[in-house]
Amino acid sequence: MGSNPPPPSYGREHRGWEPGSEASPEILPPDAYAPPPHPEYQYAPPLPQPPRPRRSRWSVAPGTYVLLGINIAVYILMVLGGVSPIRPTSESLMGWGANNAGNVLVYGEWWRLVTSMFVHGGLLHLGLNMWCLWNLGMLAEPLMGTLGVFAVYLLTGAAGNMLSTFFNWINFRHNLPLVQFASDAFPAGVGASGAIFGIAGALIVLLKSQRLPVPPEELKKIRRSVIYFAAINLFIGFSLNFGSSRTGVAIDNWAHLGGCASGLLFAVPLVPRIGSPRKTFDGRLRIAMGMVAGILVLFGFFLAQLGR
Repeated sequence: MGSNPPPPSYGREHRGWEPGSEASPEILPPDAYAPPPHPEYQYAPPLPQPPRPRRSRWSVAPGTYVLLGINIAVYILMVLGGVSPIRPTSESLMGWGANNAGNVLVYGEWWRLVTSMFVHGGLLHLGLNMWCLWNLGMLAEPLMGTLGVFAVYLLTGAAGNMLSTFFNWINFRHNLPLVQFASDAFPAGVGASGAIFGIAGALIVLLKSQRLPVPPEELKKIRRSVIYFAAINLFIGFSLNFGSSRTGVAIDNWAHLGGCASGLLFAVPLVPRIGSPRKTFDGRLRIAMGMVAGILVLFGFFLAQLGR
């Protein structure tokens, strides 16, 4: 009888192993050994995977849409309450929570720093701000999460209003009688633009991250467009203010600057949610929120001394 041929070699020696024996090799390379298919069986090709359902825009950025809804709802309630939809008066805006240096620092109405970022001076003002909020929010929320968008909107919006309150107090206080602090003595500040500049400032930092799974050239283009947005709008604001006596339009540039600066600061310890471990992102977000909130509290104590 002839001798059985040796088992085939797979590039390494497997001592004590033969096909059919109980012992198995230490490591088999992928597809190194596969028994021939039985003729009675037929192997069907793998079934095609069903396409992934496309995520709605709401699921991508729910926080942005909630903020849009709150701003629009406040405007509708104002109009239903008798406020002019095109050119509301300062008195009517103050009744709905506009910011005012005298009311904040003298009467202690600090809540106006928050409520004023949801109040707008007419349909055009609302439309422009909501268009900017939607564009920046849809870009920012995947990077900082829903909580992050709420936090940066409220904190940077409040920071911008606080800086505006400070400069309005300095600029107007010397022209006021010692006891008179009427609401119309200081300008009424309204709008979400300070918070919008805060989101832009945070994006300028986050879009610099190397963690994002986006080609570097595309990231540079997006980041450059955000920088242009902030720079152009600041330029327009200062230009309009130089001609405010003729146009009747005054832009709160201090709120814009304060919002953008605090947004940059907010994003410094933050990492983008995309491309970062969840634990790392959550920890950095808490640091960013606590840092900016602490600075606002300290600045608030400083402002409170001005009204005494």
